[in-house]
Formats: sequence, structure tokens, C-alpha cells
Amino acid sequence: MSVKHPVVAVTGSSGAGTTTVKRAFEHVFRRESLTPVVIEGDSFHSLSRVDFREAVKKAEALGNFSFSHFGPEANHFDKLAELFKTYGETGTGKKRYYIHSDQEAAEHNARLNTNLKPGEFTPWEDIPLGSDLLFYEGLHGLVKTDTIDASAHVDLGVGVVPIINLEWIQKIFRDNAERGYSAEATVDTILRRMPDYVKHITPQFSRTDINFQRVPTVDTSNPFITRDIPTPDESLVIIRFSNPKKIGADFPYLLSMIPNSFMSRYNTIVVPGGKMSYAMDLILTPVIHNMIEQRNA
Repeated sequence: MSVKHPVVAVTGSSGAGTTTVKRAFEHVFRRESLTPVVIEGDSFHSLSRVDFREAVKKAEALGNFSFSHFGPEANHFDKLAELFKTYGETGTGKKRYYIHSDQEAAEHNARLNTNLKPGEFTPWEDIPLGSDLLFYEGLHGLVKTDTIDASAHVDLGVGVVPIINLEWIQKIFRDNAERGYSAEATVDTILRRMPDYVKHITPQFSRTDINFQRVPTVDTSNPFITRDIPTPDESLVIIRFSNPKKIGADFPYLLSMIPNSFMSRYNTIVVPGGKMSYAMDLILTPVIHNMIEQRNA
């Protein structure tokens, strides 16, 4: 891990809500006048949208109904681990973008003089020198296999882990609103991903420094028929620190600043769901500040 070139990874499954944590970090970066290199997890998929669909068909024809974006067959775990390692050592490395929309395609095509479409990747580019830290947000920030360990090169790992029913509700709603998928199609995706979810996604949350887990206080027993996502005020957020001393977690301060919060274990604080962003700000600001102070020392 690097003092001069820190690597921060926010990891969560599809529908987990990593965007909320990303925004919290963006606020911190702006206040601290930092220049991060932002890495999107999708950019380390190994297959374009069209190629992935073809790969799924081929896998199913061979009796494999679990081929998914969560597993190593559809990702460059090696390149991701190499980026974290190289950036930590030198402050540079290779990155690219996965194009999600026509708007993103237009922006990158204008920048690169290319003719790329949504679902494709931009060419690999060198990360310019001079950034303050690398910030990753995606599925595999702390992934580890028998031969690859991206987590070994991460200075701060943050997990976003709503309980599974809530995660599924959020994914069903998001896939419908943003991509037009039916609930049935999303459930098929969830089922196909389950083996890789168990093997490659959930183990990462034992390697994080901080986990944010949202727990609804309303009935989500059947996530596949729920009509509404529980609101922040209809939930609690469990915040677990793997090593409070390493992070510098000041629990008395947090309890005094966040109304109706309480400790459930020596390393775990529970806050009202509506205070999740506020809690993130209180927790992450001093962590990043200290990280940059060490960098500049």
C-alpha cells in the first residue's frame, strides 16, 4: 500500500447504492481541493455489451447458466490489481471507460476522434501524473482469487452492503427506470449471478475497512413484488469498522453529532437512515484528510 499515492476503493453489488458513497467522497475531495483519478468498475469488464450477450448464450448452450459480470470470466481482475499496484508505486497506470449512453459516446468520441457506441470501451490510456489519489467505485475493488489480490493494494476499502432483499428491490427499480428491463428479466439476472455473488462479491466485505449496511424497518419479505423502495427514514444504517484505531473512529464524537445513533458492538455504530450521508461525511472527511497529510509529510 502507498502513502504517496493512496488507493481508495468503494465496492458494492449491482443495486447496492455505491453512488451515494461516491457522492460523499466527491464532497470531501472538493472541500479538501483534491484531484482524484476516478476509476469506474465497469471499465474493467472484459466483454462489450454485445460480446457479453453472445458469451452468455454460448455458456448456456454448454449447460452453464451462471456466466455473469460478477465472475472472473467477464472481468480483467489482473489488470485491476495491476492498476492499483502501479498507481500506488508511481501515481500512474492504465485506465479506460465503458460507455453507458449515447451522451457518453459523444463525449468520448469527440475527445478521442473515435466512433464508439454505448456498450463498448474506449482505448486504454495512461493516467497523467499529478493526481492526489485513485478512487475506484464498482463491483470488485477488493476482489481476491487464488492468483490475484486487488485488495492487497488498497489503502482504504469501503463496502456498501444493504441487506439482500433491499439490494434486490433497488436493482429491480433501477433496471426498470434506467434500462427498461422488466422485473422478470432482472430476477433472471439475479439468479444467474448468484454463484459468482457468493464466491466473488460477498467475500470482499470481510476485507473492507468500513462497511455501510442499510437495513429497512419496513417489510421487505418478498422483494420481487415490492412496489416502493424503502425510504431513508424507513431504515437504519449499520456502520462497521474492521479496525477502529486504524481509521481513527471517534465513536463518542459520532454519537454526539448524530441524533438517535447508538453502538451495537465495540466497532459498530447504528445511525438513522436519513443521516447516512451526514454520517459518511463525518467519518470519511478526517480519514481522507489524514491520508493526504501523510502523503504530503
